[in-house]
Amino acid sequence: MSDLGRQARKVADGAEDAADSKPFIIAARAGYVAAGLLHILIGVIAVRVASGGSGSPDQAGAMSSLASTPFGGILLWACAIGCCALALFLLSEVFFPPQRLDGKEDVIYRLKNGGKAVVYAAIGIGFAQYALGGGGGGSTQSTSAALMASPAGPALLLAIGVGILIVAGYFVYSGVTQKFEEHLSGKPSGSTGKAITTLGTIGYVAKGIALGVLGILVITATVTHDPEKSSGLDGALKSLQEQPFGVYILGAVALGLIAYGVFMVVRSRYQRM
Repeated sequence: MSDLGRQARKVADGAEDAADSKPFIIAARAGYVAAGLLHILIGVIAVRVASGGSGSPDQAGAMSSLASTPFGGILLWACAIGCCALALFLLSEVFFPPQRLDGKEDVIYRLKNGGKAVVYAAIGIGFAQYALGGGGGGSTQSTSAALMASPAGPALLLAIGVGILIVAGYFVYSGVTQKFEEHLSGKPSGSTGKAITTLGTIGYVAKGIALGVLGILVITATVTHDPEKSSGLDGALKSLQEQPFGVYILGAVALGLIAYGVFMVVRSRYQRM
């Protein structure tokens, strides 16, 4: 092996050891707590909206709400660090998978963890932006309008909408079949274990419904060439109110998102890492 090859191997081994270190694992687990807190806040805001109040039940609304608390700055930075650490951990799973998989399984495993890494990195950056006193960037409508004006924009938006629907279906499937339990290790038995499973089941299905509505709105906005209809998670949840018995549907989904958030906090303890 050449000197360059040995150096590369040494760097790779060092990165793998760092990803497996206890302090890093603790920081990565904190990312699940941060994601859980985010979903709890989104759910609480959605409950408020269902009750006739105001607010934006989405990531921006949740982070803004957290920023307004007495220790908001500290919490935002802690959440940012946790999410970025989790993103790095998931990225390490792409390059250093814990077990050898063959063919399609290996590709799916790496793609899945790579996708999750991007999501948590984006959430971490969002937390950091609010911690620095900024916001979450432009609105979903303005982004959609810009994409629709570009030659390949509509096709890209359609692909995004379909992708969101696929993810939504996976969440519902994982909740109904309780597939999420495959990622847990050391989950307690008895009533505590059943409570964790129930939280996960309700939470995954609720998030799947919310994402499903979001995906439909993105596709509808693209087909009708109306960016106003692509209004993000905030618009997706609020659109549920416009349906028959919409207040109750929104309330149920909101409580489900809170359940998902609580499950994510619990998941930080039992996630297989």
